[in-house]
Amino acid sequence: MPKMKTRRAAKKRFKVSSKGKLSHRHTFRSHNMEHKTRKRKRDMRQDQDVHSSDHKEVVKLLGTYYTRGR
Repeated sequence: MPKMKTRRAAKKRFKVSSKGKLSHRHTFRSHNMEHKTRKRKRDMRQDQDVHSSDHKEVVKLLGTYYTRGR
């Protein structure tokens, strides 16, 4: 059986913490920022954890990178 490959797009978008948590860049950050409040923009600077319902799918996309990232 061949090695399982990591989806390169997923590797660029998700970060694995040392405890195995997944995080990603905040959504709605790319444009129309002048319509968002200062507090909302400030909160968007922090990375967001991947939702529990999406966790399994993201792990599958990351493949071996997820297990090595821990």
